[in-house]
Amino acid sequence: MMRAAQARGHGVHVCEQASLHWAKNRVAAGAARLSLTDNDEDWYRKHESHSLKAYKDSSVAMMRAAQARGHGVHVCEQASLHWAKNRVAAGATRLSLTDNDEDWYRKHESQIRPLAEFGAVLMRKDPPFDLEYVASTWLLSAAVREGARVFNAPQALREHNEKFAIAEFARFTVPSLVAREMPRLQEFIDEHRDTVLKRLDGMGGAGVFRVRHDDPNRNVIVETISELGTRSVMAQRYIPAIAEGDKRVLLIDGKVVPHCLARIPRPGDSRGNLAAGARGVAQPISARHREIAEALGPVLAGRGLLLVGLDVIGDWLTEVNVTSPTCFREIQDQTGFDVSGMFLGALEARIR
Repeated sequence: MMRAAQARGHGVHVCEQASLHWAKNRVAAGAARLSLTDNDEDWYRKHESHSLKAYKDSSVAMMRAAQARGHGVHVCEQASLHWAKNRVAAGATRLSLTDNDEDWYRKHESQIRPLAEFGAVLMRKDPPFDLEYVASTWLLSAAVREGARVFNAPQALREHNEKFAIAEFARFTVPSLVAREMPRLQEFIDEHRDTVLKRLDGMGGAGVFRVRHDDPNRNVIVETISELGTRSVMAQRYIPAIAEGDKRVLLIDGKVVPHCLARIPRPGDSRGNLAAGARGVAQPISARHREIAEALGPVLAGRGLLLVGLDVIGDWLTEVNVTSPTCFREIQDQTGFDVSGMFLGALEARIR
């Protein structure tokens, strides 16, 4: 239908069901314009992508850096990962990258290949850290036993929950609690008066609540975020320095990138997440950032965590991000420091 419409001179747009909405007395949707090709393997070009945004995506920056160093780049989706005939394999498509952020790649051949055939496998899948994510790490661990070199190490991904991993480094954190019992969460709010509550498997600021002791919605927030005491929640004492930004400090094979990204919340918001509308400002790392990074870096690198994103608010470590750390492009574009090059150099050193 779409090809026929294009052949007759019509523009073709697509939208997803989730984007359909009613506002200001109009029904509307988020629509992406497509142009259709005659190639059934690579049949469209999306002009307004709602998935990877090349102008800011760290995965795209990594792929471009890999290509620039002469490496072939292949991509596969989590759903294609499988174990059959005693090998872990995936449907992989070879890409070539362009410098155009609006039309940033070309697809080439696709084939099923064992992961052990690749020089390196990068696992970059955003949370939620659900059972399917865990199952993928099981498959990746099996691939490691077959000789695949996987980063970040699948066992380390399983063992380092991005919220709860701070417990190992408590000297760098504010008072915190992980619990599912609602009375225990309420006691923490009473004790610390001004708190932040978030689930252990979230990302991007979704489902993060600032809760004061006198908040009239306090009870319903606790009930909602814990699903009436059936979901584990992290509670932390609120850190006023969030007004200056939630600083993303990158560790690459245990070494700190010399610039961080301060994600400064929008007015009236306390979430320092780019996905929640925060503004990213690159800054030199502070002495406190370096102290934290130098304490954690060797430990985490020794566990196979090649790339880690520490979240630091004021002087305090709040999260240890290992699934898909970001902020490469923002730091590179604002400072000129080649974060992608540093990452590729560390990756190449690991696989020699």
